[in-house]
Amino acid sequence: MLEDIGRAIALMLIFEGIMPFTAPNRWREMAKMLASVNERSMRLIGLFSMVIGLLLLWMWR
Repeated sequence: MLEDIGRAIALMLIFEGIMPFTAPNRWREMAKMLASVNERSMRLIGLFSMVIGLLLLWMWR
């Protein structure tokens, strides 16, 4: 199980690094836009991301 967690973290870091590596200016613009999003919208985005992730994990198990 610890190996799975390590792999998941490694994949997350790879995916998180793709955008700043390939398009740093666009990534910076997106970060500025995120700073202006209200808290409720940010929480909804986080909730939907977690639900989608859980559904994908459930489907692949």
